[in-house]
Amino acid sequence: MNKIKELLAGIQAVDQGWMSKARERQNRLTKPPGSLGVLEEIACRTAAIQKTLAPSVDHKRIVVFAADHGVTEEGVSPYPQEVTAQMVANFLRGGAAINAFAKSAGADVVVVDIGVKSPIPAVNLADLSIQFIRKPVRQGTRNFLKELALNQQETLEAILLGYGIAEEAKRAGVNLIGLGEMGIGNTTAAAAVTAALTGLPAAKVTGRGTGADDSTLATKRSVVDQALRLHTPDPADAFSVLQTFGGLEIAGLVGVCLGAATGRIPIVIDGFIATAAAALAARMCPTTADYMFAAHLSAEPGHSALLHLIRLHPMLDLGMRLGEGTGAALAMKVIEAAVRSFADMATFESAGVSDKPEVAKGVAS
Repeated sequence: MNKIKELLAGIQAVDQGWMSKARERQNRLTKPPGSLGVLEEIACRTAAIQKTLAPSVDHKRIVVFAADHGVTEEGVSPYPQEVTAQMVANFLRGGAAINAFAKSAGADVVVVDIGVKSPIPAVNLADLSIQFIRKPVRQGTRNFLKELALNQQETLEAILLGYGIAEEAKRAGVNLIGLGEMGIGNTTAAAAVTAALTGLPAAKVTGRGTGADDSTLATKRSVVDQALRLHTPDPADAFSVLQTFGGLEIAGLVGVCLGAATGRIPIVIDGFIATAAAALAARMCPTTADYMFAAHLSAEPGHSALLHLIRLHPMLDLGMRLGEGTGAALAMKVIEAAVRSFADMATFESAGVSDKPEVAKGVAS
């Protein structure tokens, strides 16, 4: 666990001096103070994270971790585990929703096999905007209804893999990173993580995921409830919660959060599963949350509980629950607009416009 402590020690709080400088500039731009609402806070926080009054988010990247879950053998999903591998191949061919959304956002995509159980169909990687990293820690987690999903070394290895991917993104000049995931059964794991962290009952945080019918939903809730009674991990110990329920893709995303915060890269959180990872990272190091932006409010019931836990407000509410990083890709456009307005808009002084209402009224008359 010393390695985790080393990682956490490298995360610094967002400089409040830079926040003050950013807000001062924001109030001198040619608009009424506060007229851009939440966009102003997004821009100021990005400027403070990057420690500049000329922030930029022109190099965007979405990292999609894929892994399987042993708990699927309990009948918690209407889809078989093989779908995870098939969807990874679809990502690599450029045929998934995240590929379309990332293209719209001007973001490159990194797909990471961190624990896919089935063989991934062969794909010709001709699209240079897609990078494929194949470093499975193991072929899916264990069934957490029977035993811990991961052992300590596997949990650490998955976190370190994500951390390393964030470090590489920093070296490549990435200045905005989005979190995405794929894995049949991962809403069940995320629900267990959410219940463990928040203390809420399984029924309050477990949703339909990939279209579960009433019977499957009841099974999911029962599995999460039984697992919580079986393991009872300490909610203050995020590493233990992660080890208990998984999944490997969640652990990888925890590492990305920690690495991005260390490298002062703003983090765009997608939906329920990605936010479970973000909440675990924030539980390990609360300062990490200062680097996060919540993309949207998922239709999954546990998502709002997680956002409340880490005190983040979603930018969008579109009834989405796809995952893959699709919400993060949409929110990247909002963040880019906020940052561009902050960096490109003229100040009252430079534009020769008065910022005094009574003077402006006299000029108009």
